[in-house]
Amino acid sequence: MTAPRSPGTSTSTSREGGPGTYDLVAMGRTGVDIYPLQSGVGLAEVSTFQKFLGGSATNVAVAAARHGRRTALVTRTGRDPFGAYVASEAERLGVDPSFIEPVDGPPTPVTFCELFPPDDFPLWFYRYPTAPDLLVTPESLPLDAIRQARVYWSTVTGLSQEPSRAAHFAAWGARGRATHTVLDLDYRPMFWADAADATEQVSRALEHVTVAVGNREECEVAVGETDPQRAADALLDRGLQLAVVKQGPKGVLAATREGRVEVPPHPVDVVNGLGAGDAFGGALVHGLLAGWPLEEVLCFANVAGAIVAARLECSTAMPTEAEVRERLAAGLVHGSSR
Repeated sequence: MTAPRSPGTSTSTSREGGPGTYDLVAMGRTGVDIYPLQSGVGLAEVSTFQKFLGGSATNVAVAAARHGRRTALVTRTGRDPFGAYVASEAERLGVDPSFIEPVDGPPTPVTFCELFPPDDFPLWFYRYPTAPDLLVTPESLPLDAIRQARVYWSTVTGLSQEPSRAAHFAAWGARGRATHTVLDLDYRPMFWADAADATEQVSRALEHVTVAVGNREECEVAVGETDPQRAADALLDRGLQLAVVKQGPKGVLAATREGRVEVPPHPVDVVNGLGAGDAFGGALVHGLLAGWPLEEVLCFANVAGAIVAARLECSTAMPTEAEVRERLAAGLVHGSSR
């Protein structure tokens, strides 16, 4: 009789998750989103909730998997029922759970939000003083999978504490600034002692990545610029191949040394804007790997984000390529290039 496998383990005999190369390996935040089923009221007045798989790196991995990409997530959970849920739900949604490891210590984090559409979605993170996903160590990393992945995605949150910070730099050291090494500038001030510390660590990280994705405020933390064009210039000056700057109601700017593309936002009736950026990220991964022109990648990613913004949840809201194509066919203003 085969023994039942523990949450976060794989039936594969290889620590690297089986044969073949991953399209995407993402590392970072995971947990459980506890979202209200009532909109327009604070948590004190909410009476019913629903749980979903969450965490930015987790959502990006799910989003890419929905587009048919082979993905894996490097993270840690608590040894608790929510940790078991993270591993099983990630696998159900198409993400290889081989590197989702339960550990002793803090419980698997939960995150609550409040819904005040169209643009106010306060988040309440329960991950103090630390969370299992910040306990990933250099020794625990699946370095071959990270090195060989066609895209490696990590986030600024993972730099906020040790040993996760050291693990991130170890992963980048093993990868050697290979193409499609992405840093999500996902800056959450509540995870940092101060913004200056974040700036210092992000500055170090930019020396190891080839793609950066962030909004104007996150670019200010990273390179001291909020103007999208200057922020893109500053990121490219750090040796990056691609800088993606989200401009809110003005759309998205993508810059390379060869040119720039700006794409306007896709109109949508927002239900919950929290997962849109992760949907954008998963779609960006898909488009880059498909080799599409940059304008097509941005248009596709923008629409993927809009679809999720019109839904309550994040992970299970991620669209397929067919859904995005259908929305694109219904009409989307194309971007401008220069």
